Formats: sequence, C-alpha cells, structure tokens
Amino acid sequence: MNILILGATGFIGSAVARKLADEGHQVTGLGRDIARASLKMPCVRWLKADLAGLTQSVSWQHVLDEQQVVVNCAGALQDGLSDDLSATQERAMLALYEAARDQRLLIIQISAETETADRDIPFLSTKRRADTALAASGVRHVILRPALVLGRNAHGGSALLRALAAFPMVIPLVYAESFVTTVALDDVASAVSAAIQGTLPAGSDVALGSDERLTLRELVLLHRSWLGLPAAPVISMPSAVARPVTWFADMAGKLGWRSPLRSTAMAVMSGGIENRRPQDHRPRLSSTAETLAAVPSGVQDLWFARLYLLKSPIIIILAFFWLTSGLAPFLTFEAAQSHLAFLPDRLAGIMVVATCLADIMLGLAVLFRPWARRALIGMLFLTFVYLLAATFIEPALWLDPLGPLVKVVPSMLLTLAALAILDER
Repeated sequence: MNILILGATGFIGSAVARKLADEGHQVTGLGRDIARASLKMPCVRWLKADLAGLTQSVSWQHVLDEQQVVVNCAGALQDGLSDDLSATQERAMLALYEAARDQRLLIIQISAETETADRDIPFLSTKRRADTALAASGVRHVILRPALVLGRNAHGGSALLRALAAFPMVIPLVYAESFVTTVALDDVASAVSAAIQGTLPAGSDVALGSDERLTLRELVLLHRSWLGLPAAPVISMPSAVARPVTWFADMAGKLGWRSPLRSTAMAVMSGGIENRRPQDHRPRLSSTAETLAAVPSGVQDLWFARLYLLKSPIIIILAFFWLTSGLAPFLTFEAAQSHLAFLPDRLAGIMVVATCLADIMLGLAVLFRPWARRALIGMLFLTFVYLLAATFIEPALWLDPLGPLVKVVPSMLLTLAALAILDER
C-alpha cells in the first residue's frame, strides 16, 4: 500500500515508518526537517512540510496524491517557538479530513487519553477535538491512544525517566506515587500495522497500554535497574518544588527548547497516565519489564541518562560566560584597551567594543534554539581567534598565575560537549 506518515521523523513516527517499510509498503514520510531521516531511512520517500502550514484542505491535495493510508504520528506537548498546538493538532487535521472525504483513505490517528482531570489543557483539548471531528467525518479511521511509550531510543518523557533513574545517590521525584501505564514502541507500530491489515477494524478507538499499574517511583527504579545501577532511595518531593522548574522550562519553550519538564507534562503526571477506555480489539501488549528486557542497555544509554539533565545547565553556563566576558570590559574599559596598546587609542577602543558586542551576541544567540548550533560554532571560532591573537600579542599570559588563557581551553571543551548533545532526536 501507499502510506503517508505525518511526523515521520519523530519518536513514534520513525518506528512506524521503519516497520511499514520493512513490511513492503510504499512509505512516504512528512516532516519539518528530513535531512537526517532521509539518510537513516533511504527506503522512505520524504516530503518536507510543516503541518502548521497545511490548515486548508486545498493544501493537502498534492500531499495525498496516490496515498491509500495516512498515519498521523505528529504532535507537540505545548505551544512554543517551534510548536503551534492549535494549528498542528487541530486545524491541520480538520483540513486533512475534509480533503480525504472524497477519497478512499484510511486515517490512523495516534492520539492520547484525553478524558482526564486535566482534559482542558491545550495538548489534550486539541487532540480531543481532532479525534471527535475524525469520528464524525465519515472517513474510515482508527484511533490509537498509547500511554507512555517506551522504546530502544528515548524522547521526551521516556528520556526524563532515564535521566531521573541515573541520579547519583538519591532520586528526587515529584508525584512519585502517581500511576503510569506504559506501552512498548514496537507494540504501537504493530497496532498501526494491524489497523492497516484490518485486524483492528475501521472505527476502532483503542487504548494502548499494558495491564500493569506501576507508580512513577516503581517505573524509575525499573529503569535504574535496566541501566545497571545499584538501588537508590527515592525522595518524594512536594509539587511546589516543581513550579520554578516548570516555569523555567516553559520560558525555554518560548525560545524553542522542548523540555519534558514543562507545565503540561507536570499537569498530566499529577493525575497519572492510565488507560480509561474499553479495551476491545486490543492486542496483547508487553509489560514495562518485558519492554526493557527486550533491549538491554549499553554504556551509551548510561551516558545519555547522565548527560540529559546536564544539557540545560551547560547551555546556561556558556551563555552566562559569554555575556559576562562581553559586559565585563565595559566596567574596566581602559584596562581592556591597554592590552591593545600597539594600536592607536581610537582603533583599540573600537576593537574592544567590537569583541565585546560579538561575545554578547553569541551569549544571547545560544539561548535561542534555532540559532544554538551556529552560536556554539561561532564560540569555538572566536575563542580560537582570541587564543591566537593573545598568544601573538601577549604570550606571557600563558604563564600568568591566574591562567587567563589556560582557562579558555576547558570552555572550548564545554562548547564541544554542548554541540555533541545538542540534537533532540
């Protein structure tokens, strides 16, 4: 079959694309950034598009040409610089249903359990309205509602689980006793395949989650054991402790950073993640222990878990370092200018101002997610230039007791570390 997968570069979408391609289907993947995905899965035909720009039915006509099935794996947790929930999870879907009404299409919607205590948060309300519209559209469809998805790779909530599990000595948890249902990523992909084959009949609305009820505490400790780390005590923290963290995570979202610690994730976790729908037609699903045992961890998983929560502090420290280095010379301008004594005073002053402004711009740019990679590369380049210039102008600074040049080397390594862990998926 010809199958179009929306959000095919994502955590769930990429697994679905790979499985369907392996089964011999002609798979087309749609995503915003397809460069790396096209290298990883050359067997998939790739279309570059942003769902936020497909909010009119006419926009879908060329996308749906010759397609027989559409699998919607696209979604976002919260509004931010990079995401518009209303556009991607609701308006684009309504336009898709309208465009598909006159075609013999099957739409498989990867949704969520939307009938929860926090049902009115935008993440759930936009999905619920799209699901309701799909059910009333007359288009053949299957709605799948996976719980917390666990797979060989990790993203979002599953990445946070690994990071919490790797905490040294003790594990601090908010909502430690909330119940969390999980589902294996492979089981989600298999459910999509079953819907395409007709094993899950059209019109099905299926909750995907294992039958066990684990608390967040138990789930994190299972991941800790999977990582090969010794048992550690869990400290249950009051929800008020999370508020400053979620506030900073929400602010980072406005700059393009997608943190699983944003307020939407905390709101969902406060009520737990459980299946609340009938389980008709649901296939047998793996337990959490079976899911983890099927993919034994390696040292790379331990590295990822330990580095995951360090990523934000690394970016913040680099931003602070460059902003400080750019602002400080203005407080002692003559002293900074004296290092360029071989130049005329006016030119030396211009050079000091120019380098300070460059430092400040890089310190601000690294906080803005779309510019972060270029800012980090700029930091490396400018640092190298500074080192060369300082070595040529004042080589004695290498032997200075305070080590002003020697200390620059660790900052370059920190910048390289930031570049190495910058990618989110």
